[in-house]
Amino acid sequence: MRTHLKELLSEYALKYPDEKEKAVQTINLINNEKDCFERENWSGHFTGSAWIVDDTRSYVLMTHHYQLNMWLQLGGHAEGCLDLLAVALNEAIEESGIINFKTLTPKIFDLDIHNIPIYNGIPAHRHYDVRFIFEADSNPDLIKISEESHDVSWVHI
Repeated sequence: MRTHLKELLSEYALKYPDEKEKAVQTINLINNEKDCFERENWSGHFTGSAWIVDDTRSYVLMTHHYQLNMWLQLGGHAEGCLDLLAVALNEAIEESGIINFKTLTPKIFDLDIHNIPIYNGIPAHRHYDVRFIFEADSNPDLIKISEESHDVSWVHI
């Protein structure tokens, strides 16, 4: 799976040359940190996120994150899983309550590296967030808000 993720990152860097440095940094994490898929690796670790659109591509599903108190795409820590597409999908299900998602592409949709500040005794560290794109039914009755969120809602793009 590490090789597959490096291939996806290389493809992403070719498709989006302005993002090449982020892709290179992320590949370096894979090559240099054997525990990069573990949450406790304070040098930095992987998260997988889901950008979820409706069938009209006019709305995106967002979560008002409990801990961060801001609106974000759904996602979470890899927790040892090397399949970040699966991580993103599992987090989308867990955080939204929606169970039927269509994977629009198995390729990386977006990539971000961001700093996480010290919180509740957890040291500052970096998240290497690999993001995938999915489609779901925008019926609000399908949403079940998890304990990780204040709210989950379809937001007009």
